[in-house]
Amino acid sequence: MLIRRAPDLRESDETPEPLYFDKGRRDFLRAAGLGAAFAAAACSARGAEQPPPTQGTPYGLQPDDVKTPWEDVTGYNNFYEFGTDKSDPKANAQQLRTSPWTVKVDGLVARPADYQLEDFLKPFQLEDRIYRHRCVEAWSMVVPWRGFPLAALLKRAEPLAQAKFVEFTTLLDPKQMPGQRSGVLQWPYVEGLRLDEALHPLTLLVTGVYGRTLPNQNGAPLRLVVPWKYGFKGCKSIVRIRLTDARPRTAWNLSAPQEYGFYSNVNPEVDHPRWSQATERRIGEFRKRKTLMFNGYADQVAALYAGLDLKKNY
Repeated sequence: MLIRRAPDLRESDETPEPLYFDKGRRDFLRAAGLGAAFAAAACSARGAEQPPPTQGTPYGLQPDDVKTPWEDVTGYNNFYEFGTDKSDPKANAQQLRTSPWTVKVDGLVARPADYQLEDFLKPFQLEDRIYRHRCVEAWSMVVPWRGFPLAALLKRAEPLAQAKFVEFTTLLDPKQMPGQRSGVLQWPYVEGLRLDEALHPLTLLVTGVYGRTLPNQNGAPLRLVVPWKYGFKGCKSIVRIRLTDARPRTAWNLSAPQEYGFYSNVNPEVDHPRWSQATERRIGEFRKRKTLMFNGYADQVAALYAGLDLKKNY
């Protein structure tokens, strides 16, 4: 898939975020109706300096999708390493030290390595993409991420023929991550994808949001984003990426396999045992909207699951 880039823009050309949210819906509708690329909002309400915005094709976005405000994207989070309430990550994650940071890439690859984060990122061109996100608790956001396709890293590592899955592991450090002192999950947090899912061009390794460095509560300094799956698949504060021939034993699937399957594809026809997944509520909205198959990315990803029973493999 082609990600189109805009020419460089001056800081004076950027649209302040409050103005974007007042006028952006009409502009977004016009852009989406023409199938054109659109620019990410460049300045936040807090006025933080940002790089010039780039443009990304709005894969899977709906005509009335408007970006969730910075305060909600960074203040309403699931990150159980810092607590189970949505406000806990922002309150408790500021102590996390994200530099220096080492990422191990190993397993069934020809080129395993331990990277310091700055060296890990050097070969890859960061790009801005706006993705819809759906949480298993039936709430959703629209988030402008900055990152690079996971496929670029995996191809650089040269997967061996036996590799079938990719496993991601979060930092284990109870001193910095107070939620890891509880038994709510088996630590460290582990997630996984099939290799073909991991190689899909929509799958990102993310280092930023809203044009800024990724905040700690959002998974700094490196996290996974898979927009057609429920949000808990997005492993945060990643320290290891391992290729394997066996399906990874993931944190939520180990904790509650009857509720959280390995695939975790957004599917309105498969309810969570304790609530319906047929509708969702966008953060900042009161009305509910219908949940879209694969979170609205069916045109891009449905072929990955041809012939797979998506109710059995939930």
